Amino acid sequence: MTIIELKKPERKSEKVENGLRFQRQIQKKSRNFYLLSFIMVRVKRGKIAHKRRKYLLKHTKGFRWGRKKKYRLAKVAIMKAWRYAYRDRRAKKRDFRALWQTKINAACRPYGISYSKFIFGLKKNKIELDRKILADLAQNHSQIFEKIAEKVRS
Repeated sequence: MTIIELKKPERKSEKVENGLRFQRQIQKKSRNFYLLSFIMVRVKRGKIAHKRRKYLLKHTKGFRWGRKKKYRLAKVAIMKAWRYAYRDRRAKKRDFRALWQTKINAACRPYGISYSKFIFGLKKNKIELDRKILADLAQNHSQIFEKIAEKVRS
């Protein structure tokens, strides 16, 4: 509560300030001083907080110990898990490309050609097959890969 000096007394009025609804009450304190108090609408935040916690705990299903039930532990665990998931979605692409290169290299060696020369030969002969397809051909369809390797070698 604040005490301020006013010339005229004001009546009860409603006013909107910063999106909040205030009701100004002025009570006579003494001759030239009036007491101002603001009555604010009560904001109950339990519903929003509960929804936020429920959302987070839903995503920690399957975690061990208190990291699946206790909000504070679950919050840290899920943030870390999401960070690892984001990072590893990108690492997965690198890992698979390295695996395909290894498979192609292993398949090229019996034909007396290295991986780098094989890729160069593909580009020179305008054979546009990506590494994923080439690795699959090398592993599952060796006759087709052999024809490609012979064409590249010549």
